[in-house]
Order: sequence, then C-alpha cells, then structure tokens
Amino acid sequence: MAMNPLSSMGAAPDLSFYRETAERRAHAAQGYIHGTSMPERSRLATLNELSNGDFVRFLELSGTDHVLEVGSGLGILTSEVAARVPDGIIFGLERSEEQLEFALQQLDLVSGDMLPHLQFVQGDAHELPFSDASFDVVYCRYVLEHVASPLRVLQEMHRVLRPGGKVFLQEGNIYAVQFDPDCAKFEEVWRQFGHIQEKLGGDPAIGKRLFRLLAAAGFEAVSISLSPVLHRAGTEGFAPWVSVFSDILRTAEDSLAANGLPREETRAAIAELDAIRDRDDAAMFFYWNRAHGRRPT
Repeated sequence: MAMNPLSSMGAAPDLSFYRETAERRAHAAQGYIHGTSMPERSRLATLNELSNGDFVRFLELSGTDHVLEVGSGLGILTSEVAARVPDGIIFGLERSEEQLEFALQQLDLVSGDMLPHLQFVQGDAHELPFSDASFDVVYCRYVLEHVASPLRVLQEMHRVLRPGGKVFLQEGNIYAVQFDPDCAKFEEVWRQFGHIQEKLGGDPAIGKRLFRLLAAAGFEAVSISLSPVLHRAGTEGFAPWVSVFSDILRTAEDSLAANGLPREETRAAIAELDAIRDRDDAAMFFYWNRAHGRRPT
C-alpha cells in the first residue's frame, strides 16, 4: 500500500486554512480578480510568451500521453503542450466562457488542422467532467490561487489520473516579489491586492502550500522546487517582467476599486513600476513555486 508522504510526520496535515465553507464558495463566486477584458488577455498572452517554454520543459511527457490542463485560459500553453504529444490526446478545461471562446477561435484560425488531438471543454475544476483514471498527466498553472477549494481541485486531479500518473503544478506567492530600488507605493498596493484576493476567495500565497496540499490529496513522491525570475536592467527579460506586474494592477484596477482600493493609489503604484522599468540600475526578484507528484499504483 502506498503511504501518504506526510504519514511519517506523526500527525495529519493542518489544512484548516482550506476548510470549505459556504462563505468561501460565495466569495469565490464574485469573480476572477483579474477579469477577462482584452487588456487582460493581452497580459496573459505576454505571460505565456515569457514562461511557457520553461514550464513545458518542467513537464514529463511522452508522445502518446493523455494529458489534461486544468484552467487552460487562452489555450496558448495547451497548444504548445499538444505539440509534444503528437500521438496522444490533450484536453484543456476552462471555466470562463469568454476565455474558452477565444481559445477555440485561435485553434480554428491557427492550428486546428495541425492539432486534431487537442480539445477544449468548459467545466469546473472542482468537479472535473471526466471518468476516473483517464489521464497520464494532469497539470495546472496560475489556477489554484483563484479557486474556492484548492484541495478539492487536487483531489479531482488525483481521481482522473491513472495509477502511476503524474501531476505538475506551478503557482505563485505574490509576496515574494521584490524590486531594487524599493517601491514603497507598489509594496503597499500589492499587499492590499493580496488581501482583496483573499476576500474574493483566493489565496495569493498558494505557492508555498503545494507540498502540503498534494500530500493531503493523496499523491506520493511529491517534490517541490522553485522557478526563479531574476532580471536586472539591461537584460532582455527585465522590462517585460516588470510590465507583467504593472499590467496586473492595470487590468485589476476596476476590481480593486470595487473592493475599496482608491484608483489613485493603484495608479501611483503602476507609475512607480513604470519608472523602475525605465531605470538603468534596477533589478527585480521573484520565483514561481513548483511541485509534482504521482498517483499511487
């Protein structure tokens, strides 16, 4: 019998911070903090361009795998992964009708004939519309921070994996971002951004909890790692990555204002980051949390 990775610690994992309640579900139903506007789609496309290659290398894929992406968004990453499993099949599951429509349009326009084994479906990550033991690989990225019950989502991912199948996760801890010189206005607004995300039912620090959650969901051989995002002025990635964070605030401004954060504070934080982006002596430091595990055989 496979053992829970935490069983040797002598106590059940503390998951009290994820007790699913009607209140948490209600808050989560208020919406995705970033929205689904065209500027937000542009931000997501840029984020995909900056981070997809490294993430695809993180996945352990064979050409015949059956793969599921939970929270496929615009479908950009899903299409890239599909190219790595030419003799398999890949599903992208997305809750947002707007995002799903965009993904389907892009598939038809760009690569539908080239990727006949790629399918997008609408659904809820808490109740995956697939039979037990359907996939060899299941992954999600930048999703668990937004869902009502990350543990429930991971339990569903465990259910649809075949015995021995693998799960791969990449999430953030937004409080890990730092700039030099310091950005006091951004730091204050970013802290409030995190509090508002919590109010809406999300978890801005979900990345540091991945080991505990995967273990509680029943996965074994769980490993954790970091994917650093370190750039200085004058390097190719510096300005685009600084803009990722300023654009997060730009596209979330309406949601932040609706939850009590004055627009002038958000705009001052954005201006501060824009100034950092244009300096020749600045640097930024961030990392993504990663984890992978296996369903017991």
